[in-house]
Amino acid sequence: MSDHVSARAQAVRPFVVMDVVARAKALEAAGRDIVRMDVGDPDLPTPEVITRAAEAAMEAGDTGYTQSMGLPDLRDAVSARFMSKYGVTVDRDDIIVTQGTSPAMLLLFGTLLDPGDEVIISDPCYPAYPNYINFLGGVPVRVPARAEDGFRMRIEEIEAAITPRTRCIMINSPSNPMGTVLPPEDLRAIAELAERRGLYVASDEIYHGLDYEGQDHTILEYTDRAFVLNGFSKLYSMTGWRLGYLVAPRAFVRPAEAIQQNFFLCANHFVQVAGVTALLKADLDVVRMRAVYDERRRFLVPALRSLGLKVDVEPTAAFYVFADAREWGNDSLALTYRLMEEASVAAAPGIDFGPGGEGFLRFGYVTAVERLAEGVERLRLWAGANT
Repeated sequence: MSDHVSARAQAVRPFVVMDVVARAKALEAAGRDIVRMDVGDPDLPTPEVITRAAEAAMEAGDTGYTQSMGLPDLRDAVSARFMSKYGVTVDRDDIIVTQGTSPAMLLLFGTLLDPGDEVIISDPCYPAYPNYINFLGGVPVRVPARAEDGFRMRIEEIEAAITPRTRCIMINSPSNPMGTVLPPEDLRAIAELAERRGLYVASDEIYHGLDYEGQDHTILEYTDRAFVLNGFSKLYSMTGWRLGYLVAPRAFVRPAEAIQQNFFLCANHFVQVAGVTALLKADLDVVRMRAVYDERRRFLVPALRSLGLKVDVEPTAAFYVFADAREWGNDSLALTYRLMEEASVAAAPGIDFGPGGEGFLRFGYVTAVERLAEGVERLRLWAGANT
């Protein structure tokens, strides 16, 4: 019997940071102390009000299927949050609850793309975007997001990348890996361009609420030709709960629901109940957690600069610092593994986020300041011995 693996599966790039995580965990299992700044998995516990809600839901028997669109109460709470936070009306019937934002991406690109259709993405960007697009037969088209431009795509370069096969412009603000925020004028310009050219905007807003120096703006403030991805993982420290949602234009909702019915059935019932509580009762917990992240950010940025790494663009959101590490080496993947093996510090290689990320390292401040300080000191000793 042949062990033929499909070409589709073979074409999927590994999510390199998860390989880094696996190696870090293997070293830890062998007794090594690794300072973990590799993956965006918050160390702060899920707020107790949310965990208690999940426990109560399980005790009440909320452990079966829900409708594939998600609980009406949760979709109502999401809708209410769009109105209270952004002043935007989102009908609950345009919201599909998913098991994290990753399945939401499958619904998004699965309903939007035919083979050969193109999606404009920034370079660097979150690695899953091009992988989802490729997996579904689409074509990712990269537009540079340069440090000298504040990691913002230039609107004229976005427009120059548009072809008759372009269906969508993908944005992520606050961004992973850069921790930067698109200003309202950029969102407005991208929305106007999409409307003028008959395109859609897909906006990944998973880091909304983790902006330390400004106010979040959803793309739905500027256009209704938009899809929005969001979820509970980052803001509420619920990564392992797997709860997200997709807001889609009405014409795409029923096809997306059909994909959900077949691929995922529904998100976990008791987790959805806890999501309602997160939206209604955890705002003070979010304020507290955001202050902790901000304290870490204010420590880590100057600390990395003191090592000779360049942080030309100040991160003002999410929980990442994207540092130019070419003083230490141009191969970010090789450098990542060297730092893990030789300095016992785990970071994420810039190349994982696209060609434009090569030479950079992403450091996540998802561990205590004391651990960040230990990691910086280990890097200082390593750099002194190796550069």
